[in-house]
Formats: sequence, structure tokens, C-alpha cells
Amino acid sequence: MSGAGFLELDRVATGYGATQVMKDIDLSIGSGEFVALLGSSGCGKTTLLRVLAGFVAPTSGHVRVRQKDVTTLPPDKRGMALVFQSYALWPHMTVAQNIGYGLKLKGMGSAEIGSRVSAMQSMLGLDGLGDRKPGALSGGQRQRVALGRALVIDPQILLLDEPLSNLDARIRLTVRHELRALQQRLGITAVHVTHDREEAMVMADRIVILDAGRIAQQGRPEEVFNRPATSFVAAFMGAENLLHLQVAVDGSDVVITPGQAQAAGRVPLFGRSLVSGAVEARFRPEAARLYPLHAMPEAGPGLSLVGEVLSVTYPGGAWRHVVRLGDRDVLADAPRAHAAGETVNVFVPHEALFLFNRPANAAGSSISGPESRKAFA
Repeated sequence: MSGAGFLELDRVATGYGATQVMKDIDLSIGSGEFVALLGSSGCGKTTLLRVLAGFVAPTSGHVRVRQKDVTTLPPDKRGMALVFQSYALWPHMTVAQNIGYGLKLKGMGSAEIGSRVSAMQSMLGLDGLGDRKPGALSGGQRQRVALGRALVIDPQILLLDEPLSNLDARIRLTVRHELRALQQRLGITAVHVTHDREEAMVMADRIVILDAGRIAQQGRPEEVFNRPATSFVAAFMGAENLLHLQVAVDGSDVVITPGQAQAAGRVPLFGRSLVSGAVEARFRPEAARLYPLHAMPEAGPGLSLVGEVLSVTYPGGAWRHVVRLGDRDVLADAPRAHAAGETVNVFVPHEALFLFNRPANAAGSSISGPESRKAFA
């Protein structure tokens, strides 16, 4: 990966009618970098991809490739190729004809088209399938044909619009690794739209998380996963458990006020930008440690909770518990099952606890308060 600024969006905004979809997007992508645009439905990630491709015109801002402004250029003049979610293969054409379609539009001779299509089929594991129609292929094979059609024209930039979402889970795991290996081998710059967190984590050099048309956070997968910048990012990266707490910042520590379901505690500030008062606390189910009541060992700094097990399931690898904490339910994993109705200790280590200042106008109940501190008396 090299050449920061190979592909740039400079204060790009766009919308449909009176609805603004993207707002002042600044993004710089290096040559050979694989960037995943991650976000929930309606966040603007597909619109951003289509602005890059030239199918949607921004209302303001600029798109640049190698410092050249391509904002007003049509899609076929940008040096990019787009792989659609639906693959968009011609059903009446063979595999070879579909792959070679872009080369035919460029006016390339039939002999050279045949040579390049054959080489692409071999690279993608499609040997022997050149005469088949898309209807005779598996989902994984159709995905490879769509990818081959995009790559055979030697694009500078490959744009991927959730191309794996139509594959079943087993095939998707295989194809995502094949696609990433191919991108690295070719050294091509790729921008990949997905709503699948795991897919973004295993494929991308950098993840860009979008929220309501803005970039909420960007960084290496491990950075975004371990150091989410906002409560929204933490939730999107799997920390869906949410508690409302009261804290006091004391030097390099955060002092947790005891309440209905939580004990008094102290955790390192750990670089967090916090002020004393109401905070949102988030953590992942797998980060929690579950113990029988009064059997929790000395575990170091963290958040200590007491609750009642409502239900237990086994999704694989660990037992997942729904635990009622005051008026909120959280998910907590454990190596053994605790019975429904059992009162348990839930402990979240400080390094797995994400704390964020709570917006002043945020609604919602809190498990904090002096009325039920007898749980920790």
C-alpha cells in the first residue's frame, strides 16, 4: 500500500431531492489499499460508492484520482470497475462473453479478448466453464464471473457493492478470502461496501464507518474494534450491551457511582475523553465474565454488576445468557450455563468497557441511583 491520496473525496455532499444523504465527506485512499465502507442500511455507503463510480453526481465537493479531478467525468472515463450486489450478468451470454464484454466495448480484437478472458478464467478458477450461461452456475461461480468482468479491463480502482451478500454463509467465507488474496496479488485499490462487520474486519486494511451520511470513525480494523470513538461505533462493532451510569473523573481514574445493579468501582481513564456525570457504558457479550452470586474472584479494575438470569441459549463456543440488570437486559457469555432465575455476578474488565459522555438530551432510563444499593450492601 502506497501513495496516500491516490483516490480522494474532498468535502463531498449529495442527496436525493430535499433529502441529504452524505455531508462533507473527506476521505483519502492510498494506492493498493483495501478500504471497507461499513454501516447500517441508509447510512450513505452505497451512495458514496456510486459517487466514486460516477453514477451519482455530488451536490458539492470533488472526487480526485491521482490528483486529477474526475468529478464530472462519466463512469467509463474514471479507470474504475464496479461489481454489483446482484452481479448484473447477461443471462443470454456465456461466461466467456460476460467476462469479455467490457473489452468488446473498448473495441479490442477478438484474439486478444479471447486470450485475456482465458487468462482471467484461469486466475479465478473458472477453467472449463467458459461456454456455460450464468443460470448454470453456482452463486460463488457467478460472483467470480462478475469479478472477472470487472478485473479484465485492468481498472485502477475496484468498487465492490456488497458482492458477497447473495452467497450462502459457507461459500461467503471462502470467497471473501479469495477476493482479498486476489486484490493483494494484483495490488489493486479496492473500496468495498458492506454491512457485515466480520467481513470488513477480515478483508480491509482500513474500515470507514458511516453514520447518517457522515464518517463516524476510520482506522485499522483492530483500532476501530478496540478503541471505538463513539457509542454508535462501539455498538456497531459488537458492543451492543448498553448501561447508563454516573461517574466522577478523579485524576487518571474514573470512579463509578454505585447503583441499583452495579457496585462502586474505579477504572483507569485510559485515554478516554470523559467528564464527570452521566455516561453510556458499552461492552460485548464475550467480554463479560459470569459468576455465581458472592463467588466472584478478585478480578482487578472493571465494572461489577449483579443481575438475574432470564434465559440461556447455546449459539456455539459458549453459553449465552440474558441477564436482567435493574430495568435493563444485557447479554453475557460463559463457558457453562447458569440456570434461569439464578442471581449472578457480571464483571466487565476495564479494557473491554467502553465509556462515553452521554448527550445532555439523551432519553432513556438508568440503572444508577441510590434507591436499590442494598444489592451491594
